[in-house]
Amino acid sequence: MAQKRYPVAGQIAVRVALFEPDIPQNAGAILRLAACFGVAVDLIEPTGFLLDDRRLRRAALDYGPQVALQRHNSWTGFAASRDPSSRLVLLTTQGAVPLDDFAFAADDTILLGRESAGVPDFVHAAADARIVIPLQAGARSLNVAMAGAIALYEALRQTGLLPKP
Repeated sequence: MAQKRYPVAGQIAVRVALFEPDIPQNAGAILRLAACFGVAVDLIEPTGFLLDDRRLRRAALDYGPQVALQRHNSWTGFAASRDPSSRLVLLTTQGAVPLDDFAFAADDTILLGRESAGVPDFVHAAADARIVIPLQAGARSLNVAMAGAIALYEALRQTGLLPKP
C-alpha cells in the first residue's frame, strides 16, 4: 500500500483511523471504502496481521495504491501527529450520542476500534465525541467495516464532502 500525506495543504477532509485492527479483511474493506470516497486512513499499530497479508489485499482489491494511508507505530505516535484543532470521533457501542444526532465537521477523524476489544479506556478518554449507531434491541454490534462505512457516509453527507458523480 502506498503511503501518502493527506489532505493536501489547505484541504479539509474527514479521515478514518483504525485502532490496532485485528482482521485483515475488515482493514482491507475500510481501505477500499476510503479509496472510493477519497478519504485518508490513519492506521494505528500494532495490527493483528502483516500489511502484506493476502486477505488484506484481497479485500482492498486494486484500490490499495489509491489510499492515502498514514501508518502510526502506536497510539502515542498517532496522538502526537494529529491536528489539535480537529475532533476525534469514536464510533463505539458505548457511545453517548446516536449517529443521526451528531453534527460532523469537515476535519473530523472517525476512529474505529479493534474488532475483538474496541478501544481501551485511555482512548475513550481522548475522544472528543463518542457516537453509536442505533440498532434493534438485542443486537450487540455491526461489523467494524460496515459501521465505519455508515458513519463515514453520514459524515461526508453532512459536510458536503461526498464525491460528485
